[in-house]
Amino acid sequence: MRPSVFILAVIVAVAALLRFASLGSGIPFNIGVDEPEIMSRVVQMMRTGDFNPHFFDYPGLYFYVQLGVAVLRFLVGATRGEWTALDQVDASDFYLWGRAVTALLGTLTVLLVYRVAMRWGARHAALAAGLMAVMPLHVRESHYVLTDVPETFFVTLTLLLTFAAHERERASSFAWAGAAAGLAAATKYPGALVIVVPLIAVWMTLGTKPSRLAGSLAVVGGAAAAFLVAAPYTLLDLPAFLNGYGHLAGYYTPKRLAEPAWLTYYKHLSRSMDWPAFLLVLGGLGLGAVRAVRGPGRVRWTVTIAFPILYYYFLAGQTLVFGRYLLPLLPFVCVLAAVGAVSGVSLLRRFDIPRAPRTAIIAAITAAAVLPPAWQSIGFVRALARTSTVEQAYSWILTDVPKGSTIVIETQALLLPKGYKARNVPQLVLDTRAPSNRDGYVKAGVDYIVASSQRYGDALSRPADFPDLANAYTQLFTQSQEVMRFTPSAEHPGPELRVFRLR
Repeated sequence: MRPSVFILAVIVAVAALLRFASLGSGIPFNIGVDEPEIMSRVVQMMRTGDFNPHFFDYPGLYFYVQLGVAVLRFLVGATRGEWTALDQVDASDFYLWGRAVTALLGTLTVLLVYRVAMRWGARHAALAAGLMAVMPLHVRESHYVLTDVPETFFVTLTLLLTFAAHERERASSFAWAGAAAGLAAATKYPGALVIVVPLIAVWMTLGTKPSRLAGSLAVVGGAAAAFLVAAPYTLLDLPAFLNGYGHLAGYYTPKRLAEPAWLTYYKHLSRSMDWPAFLLVLGGLGLGAVRAVRGPGRVRWTVTIAFPILYYYFLAGQTLVFGRYLLPLLPFVCVLAAVGAVSGVSLLRRFDIPRAPRTAIIAAITAAAVLPPAWQSIGFVRALARTSTVEQAYSWILTDVPKGSTIVIETQALLLPKGYKARNVPQLVLDTRAPSNRDGYVKAGVDYIVASSQRYGDALSRPADFPDLANAYTQLFTQSQEVMRFTPSAEHPGPELRVFRLR
């Protein structure tokens, strides 16, 4: 094989290994945040035949992708004799296959990044894809049934198809790029912003046939058609969509944050990449700004720096902040880092530095950029493979707590099967959705409570900073009978969990 093909094969293999390793971790007792929002509705679609998700926090496309996978999983399970009817299954039976789809899309995104970066050269492509393969944010989110990784796949596909359309200079080609943008929007609403990529490109492509206006209309038409095909109930159930979208938008209304959103996202991105790769991104942005003005390759440079700036500005104005929202930026960031490394070193030709030292410098920069995020990703996968405190608590409850017991569990970290009357609450004390003391829980018929250090940790370790919370937890714990405690360690990561018997 040619060296570039071999290198690409290694990069894709590493990407797949990191994303598929420990994929079943936490099923069914510790499902990722928001995974049930998708999977529970997919199972409901299977049982009712109603393809309206009746949930518009997400547009719809990934529901249908997961529905197809769940149907296939049911057929395979029925063939193996695992079940004979739909009422014998629940969402936990489909999480592993659903996560595998996310991991596959995450791996394919690495391949798309390689194809995108080939517009600059083989070394650029190898470094960009290698960095994307080990990016901790992307590796972590590829383990869950969420929309951010699929959205990132379609955003990257839009960029690749935009470059192809610019090279072909045909409006029909730009329509395909617009369709990819529509699919990104149909996966998650902010993905709609990627439509600026083909729109910028078509107006900078002077030779577009039959005209740049026709190309622009093709982009918009392709995006609209793809969105409506992939998320049809946006239109078919318009009142529910508008109400659902309005409810979702309410979470983003301006409010005071502990620190600005832009600063939080900067910390997420810089810590995930580590400083060598982050400095390369800044260098790539600077070089891109120069090339966007002076050329050559003004179109590819312009769209590659325009979208991440626009998307980051959009995120900085939001008040609902999660690290995974950064994922659509990562393909662009990885390309810019590769450009900053390879093209930056290539500038040394002006000083008559021989090729061998320049190659050595690129190799050293590559190692400095890739190894820190790779180490983070390996650490995440290794942690997933260990038996967590949540898994220990789950196993102990199934063995030592009688079926039918009423249990209130702090946070969503621990989920119990239907044999228990379990209820998860954000916090055991000082929360309107739960009693504040032992007597209140007893009157409510609760047999056990499970407390998590994710909530009581700061209060008990720094009571002066949280006096009311610390006092409430102290009273609840001293009045109740602690029957088991699961303390985290190197072999058992996770929060500390304390189980109290009330009756």
